[in-house]
Amino acid sequence: MSDNCYLDYLKIVKLSELHNGHKAIITKVRGRGAFRKRIAEMGFVKGKEVTAVKYAPLKDPIEYNIMGYEVSLRKSEAYLIEVITSEEAKNLEINDFHGVITDNILKTSAKEKGKIINVALVGNPNCGKTTLFNYASKSKEHVGNYGGVTVDAKMAKLKQGGYTFNIIDLPGTYSLSTYSPEELFVRKYIFGEIPDIVVNVIDASNLERNFYLTTQLIDMDIKVIIALNMYDELIKAKRLLDYKSLGSMLGIPVIPTVSSKGKGIKKLFDKIIDVYEDKDPTVRHIHINYGQGVEGSIQKIQEKIKVNKHITDNMSSRFLSIKLLESDKNANFTLTRCDNYNDINETCKKEIKSIEEQFQEDAETVLVDARYGFIAGALKETFSGPVKRRRKATEKIDHYLTHKILGFPIFMLFMFIMFFTTFEVGTYPMNWIEKLVGLFGDLVSSLLPQGVFKDLLIDGIITGVGGVIIFLPNILILFLFISFMEDTGYMARAAFIMDKLMHKIGLHGKSFIPLIMGFGCNVPAIMATRTLENRNDRLLTMLINPFMSCSARLPVYILIIGAIFKKNQSLILFFIYIIGIVIAIIVAKIFKKVLFKSKEAPFVMELPPYRVPTIRSTIRHMWYKGAQYLKKMGGVILIASIIIWFLGYYPKNVEYSKNYDNIIKSTTETYDNEIKNYISNNDKIASLNIEKQGIIKNLEIEKQSEQQANSYIGRIGKFIEPVIKPLGFDWKIGISLLTGIAAKEVVVSTMAVLYNPEKESNEVSLKENIRNHTYTEGINKGNNVFTPLVSFGFLMFILIYFPCVAVIVAIKKESGSWKWAIFTIFYTTSLAWTVSFLVFQIGNLFN
Repeated sequence: MSDNCYLDYLKIVKLSELHNGHKAIITKVRGRGAFRKRIAEMGFVKGKEVTAVKYAPLKDPIEYNIMGYEVSLRKSEAYLIEVITSEEAKNLEINDFHGVITDNILKTSAKEKGKIINVALVGNPNCGKTTLFNYASKSKEHVGNYGGVTVDAKMAKLKQGGYTFNIIDLPGTYSLSTYSPEELFVRKYIFGEIPDIVVNVIDASNLERNFYLTTQLIDMDIKVIIALNMYDELIKAKRLLDYKSLGSMLGIPVIPTVSSKGKGIKKLFDKIIDVYEDKDPTVRHIHINYGQGVEGSIQKIQEKIKVNKHITDNMSSRFLSIKLLESDKNANFTLTRCDNYNDINETCKKEIKSIEEQFQEDAETVLVDARYGFIAGALKETFSGPVKRRRKATEKIDHYLTHKILGFPIFMLFMFIMFFTTFEVGTYPMNWIEKLVGLFGDLVSSLLPQGVFKDLLIDGIITGVGGVIIFLPNILILFLFISFMEDTGYMARAAFIMDKLMHKIGLHGKSFIPLIMGFGCNVPAIMATRTLENRNDRLLTMLINPFMSCSARLPVYILIIGAIFKKNQSLILFFIYIIGIVIAIIVAKIFKKVLFKSKEAPFVMELPPYRVPTIRSTIRHMWYKGAQYLKKMGGVILIASIIIWFLGYYPKNVEYSKNYDNIIKSTTETYDNEIKNYISNNDKIASLNIEKQGIIKNLEIEKQSEQQANSYIGRIGKFIEPVIKPLGFDWKIGISLLTGIAAKEVVVSTMAVLYNPEKESNEVSLKENIRNHTYTEGINKGNNVFTPLVSFGFLMFILIYFPCVAVIVAIKKESGSWKWAIFTIFYTTSLAWTVSFLVFQIGNLFN
């Protein structure tokens, strides 16, 4: 009885109907296009056992275990997969192993050998590829335990054995189709740059899924070496792999490595030298045997392609033929340059139809099944036992962290702890640094003579840069938490928990990862949107990412909250971050309906096993971000502080409304004469001296404020003040917002320069100056500028308006157009003005 006839007698159910803990065997995957491609890459193919693990807290998506991995699918996608029981599957022949096709010819390079070897690292997400890259090159790229950490090619150099290696860390990818941007990027890089050696990094604890990418590298007919990474986990599980025999079968040398500990790395690069010099007999021309019917179709298409030397000089004709049978659009586009393109296209259509008639499946599924059949057969001959589940610890942790009731509260609690610790714990070292900056300023002030240089150094550089550097501890604490989420694998769980809510606002669950990353810095977060397969999802996630309060905004929040809000400061900080998320949700909902109407991308996401992050890795990541923050001190913030000081210091010959010097002189003389009348009354003399000093100090502050108002920066501020006055802001706030366009930290350095009228003393903190700052003119003269209402409106403006220049450039780069970058500038700033206006005007109604 044929398989298809036998299936008629079986009780076939949908995968979405499988109860928690139940197992089944996949018999068919329905649906087409992107869903079919991604689902196959993740291991959902005919004949594979799948287990329903659990539902997300909101009952969607659903977590499944397949090939030892946890993968999330939405119910609507799981419904497209048909399964039967393991018992019923015993009589079903699936995934045949046809072996390999080889002419036993060594794979050699015709080009002249040099001493520089270009090496590309390719592998699945979470296989340890970037860890290997970091160890080999002594680089400091961040290693995160979720897909999409490496969103661009990273390059470093290594010298060993008289050779120089140019190592390229390519984005993690499950296959070499064109389903996602990183897959296409890797494929284009290999064919475009033609690296000397491709190192395929494989997670040794899950061979079957990882080898799927290897089969496609074999089809590309390039020089490959397998780094069998995390080999210690294979040994720990008491399983054996005859990797030498496997390497001979594949025509690819296999080197065991444990990249986190540096084991096997030197041996790997020694092997790269051997393969580069054509000294390793293992490296042979091997083709996966897809079966007689499919191989015939491949050969027919290949014959048509081979006549185009300008194509086949860089790309394998066999690889292109296979991709055409898989209806790969990029391969088809590549061949449009061929003179016989129409002939190739017609032959391809004919062969696809032939395969589908023969197998009663679409051609792409037939090829995917054949690859997994090849993998299963190869492992059967070289692997000591069946692939077992290795995730007991992960399952125990997930029982609580992704629990249907506890999942959300735990996530919100973690977020609150992150912000509470950032604010409360960070306050102590922040105060220490603030005192050190004040002492340093006083020391420099006592050593230097009066003059322009002293004013620049004290009031411009030390005050401006020092006002920002004090927040370094808070930044480090924030990045410590974010690094922990990434390294442990909890970030992927956050996406799993949030998918249904994200789905309701028109976004993919995976969008949640770039959004959470935005709490650290919006630039890498926008780059991380490449992990989203759907272009509209990527654009939408980019446009709302600036509402995630990046670490650059944190110093402004801490400054204003610490200065104005006496109670519940941590809660207010947490509330601001939540408001940013709420605004992002509302904007996403509107944009999805107005700008980005499109079909949803499937939610197929791996939930990697939890890993305990090394202290070295976490500290290094945290300090790397801290170092970037410090670099800003000597770059944009230093320059901005000098410019702000210069614009506020000049012109010196301003016209004052009154002769302050004469008034101060007259006041001094008046009080001195009166003091003479109380020569024997010490208490009265002390009282008069205090009164005199207070009046003189107020006159000096008034003079300084008037000088600022008539300086170049004051004129700019007065010019823009009518626009921000309805928000309750004065011109100094306007200037702070204007300078924040360069980088949000500059807002603090600008305020440090503008709100520092006490020229000779650093005893009064910036927070006190802000708290006590009053209007110097108009109907509000003498009233505090920073009332709680105005301060909250100011915080809302900082949260929403113009993301920094670096973010705008990143949006332009990732979207491929200035259109979306410019749109972001205008829509965020307009929204910020509107929200702050409503806060101030509505708030005033209740005052």
